[in-house]
Amino acid sequence: MNPIDQAFEKDRPLLVTYLTAGDPSPDDSLPLFQALIDGGADILEIGVPFSDPGADGPAIQKASERALSAGADLSSAIALAAQLPKAHPKVLFGYLNPFHAFGYKALAEACQQAGIHGVLCVDCPPEEEPEFRAALKAHDIHPILLAAPTSSPQRIETLAQAGGGFLYYVSMTGVTGGSVVNHAELGERLALVRHHAEIPVAVGFGVRTPEDVRQLAPHVNAVVVGSALVRLVAEHGKTAAPELKQLTEQLVSVL
Repeated sequence: MNPIDQAFEKDRPLLVTYLTAGDPSPDDSLPLFQALIDGGADILEIGVPFSDPGADGPAIQKASERALSAGADLSSAIALAAQLPKAHPKVLFGYLNPFHAFGYKALAEACQQAGIHGVLCVDCPPEEEPEFRAALKAHDIHPILLAAPTSSPQRIETLAQAGGGFLYYVSMTGVTGGSVVNHAELGERLALVRHHAEIPVAVGFGVRTPEDVRQLAPHVNAVVVGSALVRLVAEHGKTAAPELKQLTEQLVSVL
């Protein structure tokens, strides 16, 4: 069984954590991701640094800039994943341009060898690049798709059927790094999404604090935290591991 599927067999919502691979440098990034595992993160999202991360706010944009300046790229992100515990669920998170340039079959093979269990491509809806998802599925890697507040029930069903692992629900229109304004309203929307999705649902964008996680966890199968962790790397650099582990533990403690 894919380790992502195994993770969702737990009797509580999961914590999914994101960092940009190669931030602050490829050599310094590995212990930061390990700190997330040590803190109890159930699934890791390994961000591929990209020059035009259109869905990301300032914190992750700057993380990509730092990583790219230090020489990080898609290949180094995959190499980083290969150094993490093989069985720990890992998702490669990025944009289509680097994946297309790498080659879909080559990417799927490299991910399988590196112990990457899912690939989330922000800017590739199910109508586009079907060979991309086919290559991933042929190597037992989940293609993870996103739904938005503007997605209709029919669209949610389409996304859940075309993807795998979990459906990533974007909590707000806009970019990462904001904050959830109305937890109750979002909870109602998430109930609708879960009703129409036949796979687990994770919510991300604007989830920053243990209180955010506590309020949203009853409505989903997983909660995603990214920018809050990326900001710790911006603040502490290569020495951020203790702070990352501490925040991860706090987030897990309310699930």
